[in-house]
Amino acid sequence: MLAGFKTFILRGNVVDLAVGLAIGAAFAGVVTGLMDGLLNPLIAAVFGQPDISGVWSFEVNGALFSIGIFLQAVLNFLLVAVALYFLVVMPMNKLAERRRRVEDEVAEEPEADLALLTEIRDLLAVQARRP
Repeated sequence: MLAGFKTFILRGNVVDLAVGLAIGAAFAGVVTGLMDGLLNPLIAAVFGQPDISGVWSFEVNGALFSIGIFLQAVLNFLLVAVALYFLVVMPMNKLAERRRRVEDEVAEEPEADLALLTEIRDLLAVQARRP
């Protein structure tokens, strides 16, 4: 029973998931710093307050409907998504593309040993056909 659990835990995708969670938790601090240090002051400069959660709201029969809270969440999501795309995803895609190009170039050139063996095979095939 414990051997199966050990096999499960040591699988590559479980370890990758654990590393991803740890990186994600660490990156949460970066995102918080980005929001608190740069983006919220920018919002404050535009709207006159650090967030727009209290900007648009109305009350119906004692129930407060705050459109600003939803808009703030959407704005935060979009800003973080844009930052992640340009700071993480786009550079990683370019790096992966470069690696693919290098691998393709290496795959196109046959090794010298393989080329020599292919030539020998072809010569032997030609000689075997001669009477």
